[in-house]
Amino acid sequence: MNLLAAVAAATLAVLPGQPPPSPVAVQEMQLSVTTVDGLTLPATLHVPAGAQSGLPGMVLVHGSGPHTREDLAAEADAFARAGIVTLAYDKRTVGYSFTQRSYSRLADDAIAAAAVLRGRAEVDPAKVGIWGLSEGGWVAPLAAARDPRTAFVVVVGANGIAPLGQQTWADASRMEHAGVRGSLVDASSRTPYRLAAGLGVFTEAHYDPGPPLRALTLPVLGVWGALDRATPPVESAAAYRRFLDEAGNGHYTLRTFDGAEHALRTSATGYERGGEFAPGYVDLVGSWVADVAAGRIPPTSVAGTGEQLRTSADVPPLAWYESAAVQAGALTVMLAGFAGLGLTAAWRRIRGRSGLPAPWSARVLAGAGLVAVPGCVLYLGSVMVSRGDAFDPGPMIAGRPLPWLALQALAVVAAGAGVALAARTWRRGGDGPRTALLLGAGAVFVLWGGYWGLLLP
Repeated sequence: MNLLAAVAAATLAVLPGQPPPSPVAVQEMQLSVTTVDGLTLPATLHVPAGAQSGLPGMVLVHGSGPHTREDLAAEADAFARAGIVTLAYDKRTVGYSFTQRSYSRLADDAIAAAAVLRGRAEVDPAKVGIWGLSEGGWVAPLAAARDPRTAFVVVVGANGIAPLGQQTWADASRMEHAGVRGSLVDASSRTPYRLAAGLGVFTEAHYDPGPPLRALTLPVLGVWGALDRATPPVESAAAYRRFLDEAGNGHYTLRTFDGAEHALRTSATGYERGGEFAPGYVDLVGSWVADVAAGRIPPTSVAGTGEQLRTSADVPPLAWYESAAVQAGALTVMLAGFAGLGLTAAWRRIRGRSGLPAPWSARVLAGAGLVAVPGCVLYLGSVMVSRGDAFDPGPMIAGRPLPWLALQALAVVAAGAGVALAARTWRRGGDGPRTALLLGAGAVFVLWGGYWGLLLP
């Protein structure tokens, strides 16, 4: 029995899930990866104890956000116990942030890490593949499509749709899970992310995962948790199947595990993460990679279905009337018009001028609008900042959080007052530039409030 078979046999003897200490020990070695742009990324090599040569190797690629190799230590150790030499490296911080990222650059980093792994004596250089989690599911196929030396690809919680569609789907799903209904769902997810993409601060928003996957004819293993709440698991698995079929790939394996969340940890709802891997996940990766490395290429197979309560929607780029410039102009007009009524009245009092007070409709429109506009911006911002796996919308009525209901009520009052002021002005044949500016602000507010959901159910 060779070393790989012995390691695999020992691994099968442990219970599924994140393995406890087993007879297959793992040695760790500290290395580094030098990127094409000259960065040095610290890395850790995980090797089955006693390994000398000929084992398959696998580079581990992180999900989104800042990460170190320690964040993938459990995966690296588990896969090493299953007979795979793994290399996990710190994700770059130069050129990667909340508002700046390049999947092309991250793919180059993965390729550089794979080159380091091929240079290890314990690894057969012809048997090195790339594993990617979440965002890494966009990066790993791109790296494999670029580097013909890649032997296989494993993706976990990968997306078959663009990042903008994935992010809006995940946030909307999380809001609905918290019980939120109505216009706030889109107003707090889809609309702000589209605006961020239009401003250029949501880079790679429209990245298309199709072209790299359509170029892959090497073995691909795609794994999803049935309770994935960060990636639409049903749609993503279907997209992977479609793209790989279009590539003519005859040996891909797609699996969905029940009771597992995005990173294939056990979970009851998908919104919390257990301490163990889903039963059978590590065994699947280990046996599949062992078969590929031994030349027993698995035929195409698909098994398991996910739980996806919401379908992702197409998220197109901003139209001209939705652009940041138009949004900024609308805010300027509204705030100037609403605040202008009180400012001009104050100026008149300072100058000692008397005059008839503004009609009630003007005062109500200005007051309600002046609260509703900044209130809407601040509330949506707070929702985006506070939203997480345990998002709490607070007290609600009919699925609407009370602050949002209050803002919607103010918006309706402002719109009604604007209609009343417009009718009064029409009857009087005009009422001066101050009223004209206020009416203009009111008209813009109706359009803006409809766009941002304040005037929608």
